[in-house]
Amino acid sequence: MEFTRPLIRAKLLRRYKRFLADMEMDSGEVITAHCANPGSMLGMNAPGLTCWLEGNDDPKRKLRWSWKLVEVGEGLVVVDTAIANRVVGEALRADAVPGVSAGEFRAEVKMGQNSRVDFQLGDGTLLEVKSVTLARDTSHDGWAEFPDSVTARGTKHLLELTEAARQGRPAAMLYLLARNDVHRIRIAADIDPTYAQAFDIARAAGVRMLGLGCQISTTGIHATGAVLIDPAPQTGKSR
Repeated sequence: MEFTRPLIRAKLLRRYKRFLADMEMDSGEVITAHCANPGSMLGMNAPGLTCWLEGNDDPKRKLRWSWKLVEVGEGLVVVDTAIANRVVGEALRADAVPGVSAGEFRAEVKMGQNSRVDFQLGDGTLLEVKSVTLARDTSHDGWAEFPDSVTARGTKHLLELTEAARQGRPAAMLYLLARNDVHRIRIAADIDPTYAQAFDIARAAGVRMLGLGCQISTTGIHATGAVLIDPAPQTGKSR
């Protein structure tokens, strides 16, 4: 996906109330940007970090600026979690998601009693997408980790995929590696042991765990190829 407008550089002053962030533009002007990220943003919300914002002229929107990317160390990280589904959708249309054959897929399909799955593929596979942004170890062989905070909603999605798999429906969880300074993913069991347990149960039930990398720049974000999901059970520990 390409950004609709050129991104503008700014310096993070503070992120607050989950969805708001004060930024200082290169001109010195201080603005408030929308932060479309419900997680803790651990490691990517420190004051002083360089951020990239997309502007809009929509009079119906309260804020003119949206926070899209942040520079952490020598890497870029995607802040806007809604971007993940756009990137994966493009990759599915291009048949570029390793391990699946999308065919004629649909988005936002009802799953369970009060939930929706991100995609239903042509072969019936239920595919849920998560954006992975946390990395506490960015060394050469470091890991990205999910989640970055306790996620009851994420656990609910895993349990629903597990139930679907037990009923004989193909199901998969796709973790999009939304940063470019590490190249493999594991579950952060110390942050959310309940999610880690649900992950292990889902995998044992036949839910496929897929990792997808992406190329990130200030002009756009595009899926690249398969990323390793740690094959070892993570329940009760972080490795």
